[in-house]
Amino acid sequence: MIKTSLIDALKYIKDDPVRPSIPARTRIKNNFEMYNTKEAVICIAFCDKIPITEEDLLNSKEGKIAVFYSVWSYNKGAGRSIVFEALDLAKEKGCERFVTMSPKTTMAEKFHIRNGAKLIKENNMTNNFEYI
Repeated sequence: MIKTSLIDALKYIKDDPVRPSIPARTRIKNNFEMYNTKEAVICIAFCDKIPITEEDLLNSKEGKIAVFYSVWSYNKGAGRSIVFEALDLAKEKGCERFVTMSPKTTMAEKFHIRNGAKLIKENNMTNNFEYI
């Protein structure tokens, strides 16, 4: 897993099925980071509280909560792999919590539950799952 450059972010975001409206420059500045492998991409914000909307996310202050706000893969199983690599990275960075800001879809719910996350909050537009 490598940190995504602006040039690569511009290429990858066209494939983002979750949050395509967040600009590439936003995904790689301040408390936002983006990582990729040849098979998957993950976007992470390091926040001081758990966001429930894109507005909350974009206005977040830097903190010790790793928020996985978008993940997609190009091959089966690659999404799972990049999430676990991102968990390890966030732990190395000193994060204390690891949560998602997921779309309210059956696919997202099954993905996170199957990978060991617990639903901690249902919101109008998103669900927050937590990895321990």
